[in-house]
Amino acid sequence: MPPESVHRGRCRGPWLLRVLLPLALLPLLAFFASCSRSPDSAASATSSSISSGQKILLRGNGPEPDSLDPQKARSNEAQNILRDLCEGLTTLAKNASVAPGVARDWILSADGKVYTFHLRPEARWSNGDRVVAEDFVAALRRLVAPATASQYAQVVDVIANASDIITGKRPPDTLGVSAPDEATVIVTLSAPAPYVPGLLSHPSTCPVHRPTLAQHPDTLSKPGVMVSNGAFVLKDWVQGSHVLIVRNPYYWNNAATHLDGVKYLHIPDENAELTRYRAGGLHVTAVVPRSRFEWIQEKIPAELHISPQLNTYYYGFNLNKPPFKDAAKLRRALSLVIDREKLSTLVLRVGELPAYGWVPPGVDHYTPQSFDYKGQPMARRIAEAQRLYAEAGYSKTRPLTFELRYNPGEVHDRLAVAIASMWKEALGVQARLVAVEFKSLLQDIDRGEVQMFRSGWLGDYNDAYTFAQLLKSDFGINLTHYRNSQYDALLTRAAVEVDVDKRRELLETAERTMLADHPLLPICFYVNKHLVKPQVQGWYDNVMNVVYSRDLSLRDH
Repeated sequence: MPPESVHRGRCRGPWLLRVLLPLALLPLLAFFASCSRSPDSAASATSSSISSGQKILLRGNGPEPDSLDPQKARSNEAQNILRDLCEGLTTLAKNASVAPGVARDWILSADGKVYTFHLRPEARWSNGDRVVAEDFVAALRRLVAPATASQYAQVVDVIANASDIITGKRPPDTLGVSAPDEATVIVTLSAPAPYVPGLLSHPSTCPVHRPTLAQHPDTLSKPGVMVSNGAFVLKDWVQGSHVLIVRNPYYWNNAATHLDGVKYLHIPDENAELTRYRAGGLHVTAVVPRSRFEWIQEKIPAELHISPQLNTYYYGFNLNKPPFKDAAKLRRALSLVIDREKLSTLVLRVGELPAYGWVPPGVDHYTPQSFDYKGQPMARRIAEAQRLYAEAGYSKTRPLTFELRYNPGEVHDRLAVAIASMWKEALGVQARLVAVEFKSLLQDIDRGEVQMFRSGWLGDYNDAYTFAQLLKSDFGINLTHYRNSQYDALLTRAAVEVDVDKRRELLETAERTMLADHPLLPICFYVNKHLVKPQVQGWYDNVMNVVYSRDLSLRDH
């Protein structure tokens, strides 16, 4: 889910930060430096305790993260934490453009297919080991290896041989990444892809500490084991409560870090999160509850942050099972009767846009496509839906019944009730609403034990391909199991097209092709919604909703 304005063509980054270590931080660093630097132990910072005098940022983070293994994590909640723990070859600037990370700069070959990244010599793991090029090579090979079973593997399918490795046709060591020396990573692509620098800021591409992986292959991301290379290191994970991360004194830019730690609190209920925030138990919320939005605007408007986001909220069909398998007209009927404008104004109410397409507005060099009935009067849409519904063999006396499964939360509950009511009123559909814990929802979707489910997709980089790829037939997180050979062919052509205008046309055609099949129901395009306490300094907003804790500080009361 990383954002940015993608660097195009030849990329050079004169971004190496040279900062003097503030004297006030020396006692703290001396304390951390006294800890063991052995790669066999936990990262040095985790051996220390948090004292009452240290500055700990309290961040709301929604449901429990699914994993903190960079190559295996899949949820937004996990990615939020991993961006603080790990750093890739690139990172994101405050405006979500690409910026140097572990790589201080990079160059692109004339044919657009070979990126050469030069690593910072001062980059270190949280146990003091140097971060070297082979750490990135090992991580990227691990990402695409079938044994890892990463659902993000196809994200890097533009790297040479990645697709064949993912399908087991080639071994992982044939991936188009190499380390000619400790300070150089070469990434060879199967076709030009200007979004690759942005993609390499994603946590799934972060390096792996190879000695730790060798000794703890199944517990790589556990507290007391995990060795990371970001501004913070994992100290504690209390299931159902929080994840605590503490400052990594070996981070290459530690001198610019102001916090001693961050506590990510797992609070899936928006109202409960607001209560915690008002009581002083949070500095930053993950979301803002709709039911209290007017009160927030009136009482604490200066603490409210709302901004656009590259994120689509949708309901997905399980296309492998009845009643939605091979039933495009029925799926269209259900979409036709959803009054998305009414949902935006009466249910969502905080700026979300009605979604009649898949790719949200704001994506670089792309015109979002829409269903052909966008803008049609609701009466006309309902009439067509009733005809399609009858053609599928259903009526008010023989209604369609199915289960919509979603994770509980104020907005999810209210949307589910409102949409189910629209289906019932217009068509007589009887939708059973089942709310399950977020992890259980993911497991149910993976096992195929759903008929319809709630989900969302936040772009991994600012390019339409990150949305298009989700519905490619062989993509690991294609939750609907959508398969269309024409759609796949358009994406394959777009992946090798050098001309940016022709590439855009291919991706726009692909979106129109997919929308005609209705493999999912886009509901709305998200906006970022946070409450931020006045003592939090340095907060910023961007379309990718990525705010690194390393950029923030806490002002004394």
